[in-house]
Amino acid sequence: MTQAESMSAMSKEMQDCVAACMECHSVCEETMSSCMQMGGQEQMQIMRALIDCAEMTRMCADMMMRRSPLSAEMCAMCATACEMCAEACMSMPDDAQMMRCAEACRRCAQTCRAMSGMAM
Repeated sequence: MTQAESMSAMSKEMQDCVAACMECHSVCEETMSSCMQMGGQEQMQIMRALIDCAEMTRMCADMMMRRSPLSAEMCAMCATACEMCAEACMSMPDDAQMMRCAEACRRCAQTCRAMSGMAM
């Protein structure tokens, strides 16, 4: 990547991916709070996925915003973390917050998968 490329404005696809990552991060954090209130072993397993996803999405957005040369690889890892989190949240289909989180995770995974194949 040349210096001119790294200083250029973010593409619409990258902006969308950063926004999806930040939304997913926020929803995962809210869902962690909900899980803590519920307690129980099942929630502890979901918490691990939520923590991984929240951390990965925040880091992924940060890396894209600073045009890191590792962004594509990070987007691929982030997509995997989001997919795992969505699956964990789907284990509680009657919980509205879990379903909201699963949806945000799936949306983020989709944008990250697209970005992982693109030149950053």
